[in-house]
Amino acid sequence: MPGRWRLVDSGLVPPPESVAQDEAILAAHIEGLVPDTLHFYRRSKPTISVGYFQRISESLDLEECRLRGVAIVRRKSGGSSIYTDQGQLIYALALHEEDVSKDRAESFKVICSAIAAALSSLGVDARYRPLNDIEVAGKKVSGNAQLRRKGSVLQHGTVVLETDLSEMDAVLKTKFSKSRGVAKPSDRVTSLSALLGEKVSVESLKEAIVKHFEDAFSVVIERGTLTEWERNRVAHLVEEHYSRDEWNLKF
Repeated sequence: MPGRWRLVDSGLVPPPESVAQDEAILAAHIEGLVPDTLHFYRRSKPTISVGYFQRISESLDLEECRLRGVAIVRRKSGGSSIYTDQGQLIYALALHEEDVSKDRAESFKVICSAIAAALSSLGVDARYRPLNDIEVAGKKVSGNAQLRRKGSVLQHGTVVLETDLSEMDAVLKTKFSKSRGVAKPSDRVTSLSALLGEKVSVESLKEAIVKHFEDAFSVVIERGTLTEWERNRVAHLVEEHYSRDEWNLKF
């Protein structure tokens, strides 16, 4: 019998709640309260997701974010700061280390390769690029990050359907090399709509990701919802951390 995963599709979510949901799912998974879980969502407003160890002054233009109404949330996972908006689908996957790999690099390869296969099924030639990117023709279409706690792995990442590249360039402050032809953040990013010359529906992308995770892990993914325990944890995390500048802007 194949294993069974839970699918939670939260749709459009306020930025603080989106980060809290991922953390609550991981906490519930650690406690054995929920099965392996795939979580889909999109942020309801433009947001910079700051890697846990990132310094605000080095990674984003805080004044520009305030002028444009771009939210800032600091996630628990590492990695660089990224710009997200409604044109990006975000996935999170909570599972046991032994189901993917205790080796971080290998686990990125397994999960990101399944995402790349899903994107390729939509008509692009997507490739996994170590350590945690998925590229098409040398440009990033998906960035991913990981958090591990007590034998559970949470990997989350974005898939760019279409996005506001000019706003991305205005609010992100990242070190790039002009000698490599990369002078601003958007020089390294592409989208499915730009690659295909037409819009890709969010639902067709979700379906492709579900199918290829099922194939890669030999599981059946069944639609579910957050438990009451998770919802209570989300409310607590939003109140105590993700709605507060003391947390989001602390470094």
